[in-house]
Amino acid sequence: MQLSTRGRYGVRAMYELARRYGQGPVPLREVAEAQQLPENYLEQLMAPLRKGGLVQSVRGAQGGYVLAREPQKITVADVVRLLDGPIGPETDREATGSPSVADPVWEAVREAITRVLEGTTLEDLVRQAEERSRGGYMFYI
Repeated sequence: MQLSTRGRYGVRAMYELARRYGQGPVPLREVAEAQQLPENYLEQLMAPLRKGGLVQSVRGAQGGYVLAREPQKITVADVVRLLDGPIGPETDREATGSPSVADPVWEAVREAITRVLEGTTLEDLVRQAEERSRGGYMFYI
């Protein structure tokens, strides 16, 4: 199981918009530079993110992209679902129509992945990055 490039790059782009939330529109070029991502690839990701209601585009010389909602109201799961579709592995029953003994394992894996992605907001990503950059990243048990 691997998250697609679309999903990974999309989360990084959304993180960058969340990091600059409240500072006005961010040109896609700046998002690409800050996250070291190809700008032309990001252009392809912005359309579904805009149509899905996660970002808004602002035209003009001072244009760019802004989050459509506050960073604490957008989860990583929201981004991944929009760009990649359903989260987690398919069960054999879903893939072939025939159940298998491994189906409960695939269901548990999907539930665990979903729980983490739904429990992580863009605001969480920004806060965690700030803590790491200060050298004070805390691991909570």
